[in-house]
Amino acid sequence: MLKDLEKSLLGKPTDELTPAEKKVLVKARQRRTVSTNAGEDFLAGATFGQRLADGIARIGGSWGFIIGFMLFLVAWVILNTVLLAARPLDPYPFIFLNLLLSMVAAIQAPIIMMSQNRQAERDRFMAAKDYEINLKAEIEVLALHHKIDEQVLKELRETRQEIDAVRQAIEALTGRSGQS
Repeated sequence: MLKDLEKSLLGKPTDELTPAEKKVLVKARQRRTVSTNAGEDFLAGATFGQRLADGIARIGGSWGFIIGFMLFLVAWVILNTVLLAARPLDPYPFIFLNLLLSMVAAIQAPIIMMSQNRQAERDRFMAAKDYEINLKAEIEVLALHHKIDEQVLKELRETRQEIDAVRQAIEALTGRSGQS
């Protein structure tokens, strides 16, 4: 009966279920929760390099970094044009500054791309978790419907038996009173 219930719940035989669907069915049978903190689950498998890339991307994509870098650029220009006008470290057109900016961009761009790839991976992970939770909720709702339907059918059978008993009693009484 459980196999029939599983087939009616998921619409396919047990051997055609995906590993996620099997996992959810096992959890549903055991009356255990499927939901966990998906963010913590995802970060638990992260390497040091992945966590570092995420941290750099988080800082590099913040207003604090942008404002701080703008202040650095303004300070560089002021230092080399006004304060050190006689012997600037990097005279106008700021070739050394361009080299530094190019190096920062060359390093920062792939790190941000790694972090974006991790974000896409995280989104897929979260979607899989959401699917498991939604599937378990659907299974639980369908199982409740099945249970309620069985209970209603049982009550209907009992009511029908009572009605048949009353009808037989009425027929017996009318049959007796018709014979008298």
